[in-house]
Amino acid sequence: MTQHLVERLKAAGLETPHVEGLPQADWVLLDAGDAVVHLFRPEVRNFYNLEKLWSVAAPTPETADSTAAPTPRRRTKRTSSVGAGI
Repeated sequence: MTQHLVERLKAAGLETPHVEGLPQADWVLLDAGDAVVHLFRPEVRNFYNLEKLWSVAAPTPETADSTAAPTPRRRTKRTSSVGAGI
């Protein structure tokens, strides 16, 4: 998979990405500048459980009041009294 991605990136005209972790191939990182690709073996992916790490839990009634950010107030449009004959 890593070699395939490297070849596709080269074919697209990008520089050869920096590759780390290939000898062990448990977790391979391809750094292509503007894009970074992580490749995991299934058991390594399960171990790190990245979906859980990056997910955002829905607030519960107990945490909703303490963790909620204050709602920003809307600015109201002020009218000018200049030229109104006051």
